[in-house]
Amino acid sequence: MLRINLAETVRPRTIVKALAVLAVSALVAGCQSKSENVSGMRVVELDPGTRGPVAGVGIEGQDIVSMTDRMMRDMMSTPVLASAARPPQIIVDGEFFENESAQRLNKNAITDRLRVGLNRNAQGRMVFVGRHYAGMVAQERDLKRQGVVDQATTGLTQAQAGGDYRLGGRISSVDSRNPSNGMVQRYNQIVFEMVDLERGTIVWSGIYEFARAAQDDIVYR
Repeated sequence: MLRINLAETVRPRTIVKALAVLAVSALVAGCQSKSENVSGMRVVELDPGTRGPVAGVGIEGQDIVSMTDRMMRDMMSTPVLASAARPPQIIVDGEFFENESAQRLNKNAITDRLRVGLNRNAQGRMVFVGRHYAGMVAQERDLKRQGVVDQATTGLTQAQAGGDYRLGGRISSVDSRNPSNGMVQRYNQIVFEMVDLERGTIVWSGIYEFARAAQDDIVYR
């Protein structure tokens, strides 16, 4: 009967290599296990109209929702804008809506939401001019007049639509800080105004303001 002596068959060098491979495999497995089990906060669905878990003293999502809804309702109740015999042509964009506050803010988030809300609720009582699309419109008008494309279905006009009124406004803030405890306080003021583009008169104004304080303010981006 053939007997095999394992001590003689398996060389010491082979055993060392096998142990090294096992050690590396265990280390990799441990790292993978650790990375797969890193604890963290799961994604939370939030209502844009309510204050979220990350909040500071500045203008936030719920403020944009609240103030644009308020401005829209106020403008819809203004006769010169919403009850004119001939629907006025209105420009609502961020071109003349200035941010002079201490906060970094995308002002288009305010003016875009206001314009969309007005357009959906006006139901023909106001006509909205997309001045921010003027370049796109000019390009298509040139193609039609050069005969590159046909005249589509609405025909040609002498010029692009002009505006009767245009949104202007200003975002301002007043900040104070207590150096002894790090308390930060900010007064935020957002003014909306609709300007007559012939006479320069202001036919409607609205204001949204609030003040907040916090021990440590967050970073706005």
